[in-house]
Formats: sequence, structure tokens, C-alpha cells
Amino acid sequence: MSITLTDTDYMKQAMAEARKAYAEDEVPIGAIIVCKGRIIARAHNLTETLNDVTAHAEMQAITAAAANIGGKYLNDCTLYVTVEPCPMCAGAIGWAQLGRVVYGAADDKRGYRKYAPNALHPKTVVTAGIGAEEATALMKEFFAKKR
Repeated sequence: MSITLTDTDYMKQAMAEARKAYAEDEVPIGAIIVCKGRIIARAHNLTETLNDVTAHAEMQAITAAAANIGGKYLNDCTLYVTVEPCPMCAGAIGWAQLGRVVYGAADDKRGYRKYAPNALHPKTVVTAGIGAEEATALMKEFFAKKR
């Protein structure tokens, strides 16, 4: 018997990564990459840990997924990320030619839609708002704790 997981199921896995980031005092964003029904990469923000501004969850997940499949193009894969990607990550998503991106919370201040709406590959399908409430709540809690 085969179990088919939904976008919501996969986003829960990305949220688990976001909670790991939170526990490590990183901005709580998590990501996973799924290819052919299998999670091939899990990541969360590591910018503080690695002292690297490029160590966003999406960047870490893309690197891990490419290593997992042995190639740089991820057109048969879906990225699940808890918050809308920034322009840097959208550029990497575009170069990796991810087939699909599913994100939770919109980022109206720093999200790719505001600054780089054409950064993704033209064939990339985007689904927004999956798990947005939980992702937004975690981000608000994190930044309230910082202030």
C-alpha cells in the first residue's frame, strides 16, 4: 500500500526544520526538497551558526538536494519552505530550475515577489500560503523575543 503525502504534510516537515532553527537562535525558516515522493533534502537557516549571510534554508536545501541526486538541476523536485524566499534564494531556485515551490508565509518586506518577481525559472509552479499561519506565528514569536 502506498501513502500519498500532501503539500500540508510536507510543509509540516519544513516547519520541523524551522523549529530547529528557532532552537538554535536562527531566524526560524525551514525547507525540504521532495523528488518523486521522497524527501531528498532537509535544511534550516544557518546564517548565525556559519557566520554566512548566504546560509538560508533554501540555499542549504538546494545544495543538499543537488548532492543527493548528483546533478544541479532540480526540475523534477518541489521545494517546501516556511516563508517566501528572498531574492537571493529565488535566484538560486531559478538557476536550479526547481519544478515547483511551495511556501507558507508571505514576506512583504523582503520576499522575492517585491524585488525580483521574475527570478524563478519560467516553468516553476508556485503555491503560496500552505501553513502560513504557523510559520507567521513562529516568526513573530522569534522576533518578539529578540526585541
